[in-house]
Amino acid sequence: MEKGLTMSNFEPNAVIRGFQLTVVGTVRALQNPDLFKYEHFRQAALAVGVGVVIQLIVQIPIIVLKLALYILSWIINLDHATWDDKLLGGMEFMSKSVLQVPFLLMTLMGYVTPTLDEIFMQSIEWVDTTYIQKHKSENPDTLRAMYYPSLVMYPTKGSARSPRPKTEAIMMFLHRYAKRMGMLLGLYLLSLVPVIGRFVMPATSFYTFRSHVGTAPAAVIFGVGLILPKAFIVKFLHTYFASRSLMRELLEPYFRRIKFTPEQKRRWFRDREGVLFGFAFAFTVVLKTPFIGVLMYGVAEASTAYLITKITDPPPTPAESEGFAESQVTWKNKHDFLHLSLENIDKLNVVTDEAGAKESPSSPGKKFS
Repeated sequence: MEKGLTMSNFEPNAVIRGFQLTVVGTVRALQNPDLFKYEHFRQAALAVGVGVVIQLIVQIPIIVLKLALYILSWIINLDHATWDDKLLGGMEFMSKSVLQVPFLLMTLMGYVTPTLDEIFMQSIEWVDTTYIQKHKSENPDTLRAMYYPSLVMYPTKGSARSPRPKTEAIMMFLHRYAKRMGMLLGLYLLSLVPVIGRFVMPATSFYTFRSHVGTAPAAVIFGVGLILPKAFIVKFLHTYFASRSLMRELLEPYFRRIKFTPEQKRRWFRDREGVLFGFAFAFTVVLKTPFIGVLMYGVAEASTAYLITKITDPPPTPAESEGFAESQVTWKNKHDFLHLSLENIDKLNVVTDEAGAKESPSSPGKKFS
């Protein structure tokens, strides 16, 4: 059976481990004394301020509509009408669940300034440092290779292997954002259509999850969607799509250096989708918290540095990187890592090759933390 039709990559254990990595990664990131020295948090505060202003502007039509309905209620009895509630609900949905203005601004700042990239790299260095400290009593030959010394050597611009121009990257992000926003809004409007409306969100859930968890679990999700209130399904779908988008943005500093083809990146994400979903879903919920959420974006980026050391090999130097991206498409120690106890999450230092023999601990790109 095709891998996309099974739960092998989206098993509950992988999602739970993703949640755990969110907690552990956040704790490790907050222990870094240099984290809050970065310009990011001044930019985040600015994003909060701009977001508040824009949210107030967005609220003006809602306030005007409420006032108009209040005046209209003096003329027409709206006690038994439902269209006014649906109209207000739709505008509230647009404001809170679709636009997410502060979050959008913070993501855009990641394309405009290098601060989030710097947080990622500084956090990678911090992860390497704490790893050495935690295992200083062990034989150095049994420890994994470091991530930072090689990653910092990779170019991010100014070479033939450089990423897309900044303006093009921003436009592609805005296109993805507009596409997701339009899809959610379209689904919400379809859900208001009489008779078929109640099936729209459950059917969307089935279609969305079938390729990830399989037909039978997706059918269960469809059935649950028919029972639960529509608002719950809408919020769940929005959080799911937002978490996928967030994870891709948080991983940009890594993919900006380690160059994957689109097909390689698709397979890379597919092989790790359960852990990535659990990690990003937890952060998405936190980041949706008004004001505080935007400030946590930098912490999420720092935690992603810790995540990278759990789901990839330490990279070789750029001169030795040929074939490295393809070697990372498959998560080699996934089974062992997912079955580690939480207290032993840093214990998996060596992996076995396809023949079952242990690889040399000193080989860059073939070690796991």
